[in-house]
Amino acid sequence: MIKVGLVDDHVILRKSLTVLIGMLQDFHVILQAGNGKELIDQLNDEQLPDIILMDITMPVMDGVETTKWLKQHYPGIKVIALSMIKNDLIVIRMLKNGARGYILKDCEPEELRQAMHEVYTKGYFYNELVTPKMKGKGLEKEEPANKVMINEGELTFLRWACTEKTYKEIADEMGVSARTVDGYRDALFQKLQVTTRVGLAIYAIRHELVTL
Repeated sequence: MIKVGLVDDHVILRKSLTVLIGMLQDFHVILQAGNGKELIDQLNDEQLPDIILMDITMPVMDGVETTKWLKQHYPGIKVIALSMIKNDLIVIRMLKNGARGYILKDCEPEELRQAMHEVYTKGYFYNELVTPKMKGKGLEKEEPANKVMINEGELTFLRWACTEKTYKEIADEMGVSARTVDGYRDALFQKLQVTTRVGLAIYAIRHELVTL
């Protein structure tokens, strides 16, 4: 049985997710918390969750800070970020601090099950971050980083894409035009078979192309 923790400041959502997860085969919720501090207070070394569904915006101790703390103290616990909206920069911040994927709070139950299963078995979860062509492939079938031909300009852009800077700010930092940055982005989308900035960030993080 895969043990799950829920960290979200909305009580109704936590209770609803607990019921839903309880209906999924092989998953069981063992703890709930309203923020990161409550989670830390509840962690028991004798029964740690395998996966934690982590809200991003919470009082006292938010999802980013909590995920970073877990990475430092309990690296074996895999975090999936929960989000209300598709905000690339916030999700990238979560990924850089140790999250293994993200799902929207209004996702279908099957996507939730798939996210937890893939994070538990493969380490990361890809949803709309990748093209349909790559969906369903095991992560172990990915092309190694050294087999994808990325030039120096694209690599520099890729590292900047993992920050919270806008594309215009990245262009300024690189000393190139916005059109050139768009070209780097589009080329990487094609080479890495991803469709969003978050997809670029996951690739860079998984292949250790950025310093966390």
